[in-house]
Amino acid sequence: RDTMDWAFVHKTWDKWASTNVGYSGHPLKAALLINHDPTGPSRLLSTIAAQEGIKANPIELSNFMDFIKQNKLHTELFVIGSNQYLVTTIHENWFSARCINTSKPAGEGVIVIQTAAYILVALYEGSIGPASRAMAAADQLTWQLGRKNL
Repeated sequence: RDTMDWAFVHKTWDKWASTNVGYSGHPLKAALLINHDPTGPSRLLSTIAAQEGIKANPIELSNFMDFIKQNKLHTELFVIGSNQYLVTTIHENWFSARCINTSKPAGEGVIVIQTAAYILVALYEGSIGPASRAMAAADQLTWQLGRKNL
């Protein structure tokens, strides 16, 4: 990737994360941006381009990427942090899932959106209302990256 793109992604991420990711009052509790080239060889490891509110573990990341690449969305759970997720909605370039082992009374969820070069993992707490706010926040970042075809 070109360094100008990289600078753009970082600037866009920092601005986006500062208004969308955090605990109280923010639509997302954590987010991960993973470098991903669906056309590249699978031995190329996906790397974390940026993360906020979470420290992703490389083994979990690689399992998560396998889960996506092997299209196991309908059949298996995936893990992020200590949470296990079950996919509830699948669309062309994104899917959402609910945490099945959360201690939070309103529950937790995740939205995963794939762009040309990245996968955004947006984690949120709560149910229907928070899910739509999380989706709007995730959409905003992917739209900004999409303008540069990232």
